[in-house]
Amino acid sequence: MARLEDIPEPTRTAVANIPCPEFETTPFVIGPKLSRRRVAIVSSAALIHRGDKTFDFGSGEYRAVPGAWDNSEILMSHVSINHDRNGYRRDLNVIYPIDRLRDLTAEGMIGSVADTHFSVMGSTDPAAMVKSADGIAAGLHADRVNAVVLCPV
Repeated sequence: MARLEDIPEPTRTAVANIPCPEFETTPFVIGPKLSRRRVAIVSSAALIHRGDKTFDFGSGEYRAVPGAWDNSEILMSHVSINHDRNGYRRDLNVIYPIDRLRDLTAEGMIGSVADTHFSVMGSTDPAAMVKSADGIAAGLHADRVNAVVLCPV
């Protein structure tokens, strides 16, 4: 993820001026031990299945990423010039740590891996993502997920 001071103008100013939502309450959730949690990934790498339509720049949409997809068929459609793709090209787990979650499940560190994960386009105005946030939350709830790994790009 790029540091704000490393992003060239005019993108730097545009990103710095995006208003962030304010919430009146702070949720506090107590859940089961990690060894009993069902974990999903939410990535801002704009992940798609090979051959699918890419995310549009600044899109507020989200995409479901089935855990059954073969890693070689998952592509990053994030369009930022500020992101170094070398790590992702070597190992998808840099932006979508599905194999690491599977390893943690096998070791008994986490209870299970969700069937479905989610991806959005990074550097998007949060106001454009309200509908997507609701959709992601509904998908996580339907899959009985009670822990999420956030993977910002």
